[in-house]
Amino acid sequence: MVQLEIGAAVLAAVLNIGTVSASNNGLALTPQMGWNTWSSFGCDVDASVILDTTRQIVKYGFKDIGYEYIILDDCWSDGRNATGYLQPNMTKFPDGIKGLADQIHDLGMKIGIYSSAGTLTCARYAGSLGYEDKDAAVWAEWGIDYLKYDNCFNEGQEGTEKLSFDRYNAMSVALNKTGRPILYSMCNWGVDGPWLFGPTIANSWRIAGDLIDTFDRDDPQCPCVEKEGLDCKVPGFYCSIMNVVNKVVYFPSKAFPGAWNDLDLLQVGNGAMTDEEYITHFSLWAAIKSPMVMTNVFAKIDARTLSILQNTAVLAVSQDSAGSSATRRWRYFVDDTDVFGQGEIQLFTGTLSGSDRLVLFLNAGTKDREMNATLEEIFWESGVGGTAPQIQEAWDTYDLWGGRMSNARAAGIIAGNATIPLNMTAQGGSPREVYAQTPPSNSTALMGTRVGAVKPGGKITVHAKAHGVVMLRLRQQLDKEKDEL
Repeated sequence: MVQLEIGAAVLAAVLNIGTVSASNNGLALTPQMGWNTWSSFGCDVDASVILDTTRQIVKYGFKDIGYEYIILDDCWSDGRNATGYLQPNMTKFPDGIKGLADQIHDLGMKIGIYSSAGTLTCARYAGSLGYEDKDAAVWAEWGIDYLKYDNCFNEGQEGTEKLSFDRYNAMSVALNKTGRPILYSMCNWGVDGPWLFGPTIANSWRIAGDLIDTFDRDDPQCPCVEKEGLDCKVPGFYCSIMNVVNKVVYFPSKAFPGAWNDLDLLQVGNGAMTDEEYITHFSLWAAIKSPMVMTNVFAKIDARTLSILQNTAVLAVSQDSAGSSATRRWRYFVDDTDVFGQGEIQLFTGTLSGSDRLVLFLNAGTKDREMNATLEEIFWESGVGGTAPQIQEAWDTYDLWGGRMSNARAAGIIAGNATIPLNMTAQGGSPREVYAQTPPSNSTALMGTRVGAVKPGGKITVHAKAHGVVMLRLRQQLDKEKDEL
């Protein structure tokens, strides 16, 4: 039987009053990366599932490109013991959560756990409302590195920013009292505008209802759309990719290193979207700087899924040291529609390290099409009315999906007879250190492939597939290269 009481060192730390906020805990300086149990396993989760997945994540090289956290979602506990501390379900976790954490740490990964800022979790297990200090302390004693903190059964303590802030801040304070660095992921679904108060107390905050493996579909169970979602009382679930993206575009500036807008878990590889739609999903999450938390079943991973999740050129955007979320420059509706709604096209741009620029063309219509953007549109935030100095420069354009791993290489990694293209650990650096540097122009793994150039004052034209993206990195040309245009 594992020890259910907290240790003396943690208890001593809890008795001290902490003043540092979770967003200043030195964690999530770039959006967190990892894997979560919920979308694929729900409550059918145990130590074997988690450890088998962790071993596969390590074996296939995901750890070596930055995926870090293994997050145990709901349904892990067996209520509270006689002194009020949470205890694990010992049938599911015979070594306890501490034993599981030790094994995950031995594999070079970190462990996350789940609770709710309510009396019950969403699956109706014991919640943490009113038990913040005890729960934070026992998690620290177990060696937990990450908390996903939900919003179910909150006793009506919402409806104003202050009510939600107080409830979620109680756990922020409790986590910091422990003295253990624990990444704090708020999951209150956008209720009361967490982007307005989350940056002061958390490392990330969910901005909308639960995402589902669907590209674009209106569903009454995800009732809030677009600007309506800024004051959403029933955020719901079964939210599509486009529903969530069209909500977050109104407040990208609320995110910064250590504090991120969370668009919910990645659905890549879960089977209901096309390859092109999964590319779009992964690209948008990286560009907007959402946490990159996988949910696919690794025992069934295929080559296409692995090659998307291991696109380090796109992950370099997600983990870029500038920490700047892409913003939407324009949006137009198009004639091609389907039963799920009217099609649309959008342009996103963002700042990258080394004075590079991200440009993302989104074609959410049902037909392939040509799309274009001028340098004036791309650099609009640097100078309105065509005054941005970058417009007078020449730029090389790199397709961040141009160097996507081949299916043969990806299948070889899964089979164990091939290695990942960019093993950062093997090269002597941590993924964080590699991503923090401006990538060299000749690195296909971090830059994709060079596909052209744009002259001063010019525009970029691309061919975008239906429900697809073209994701480009722009790099200013040297003087000699400008002369050769």
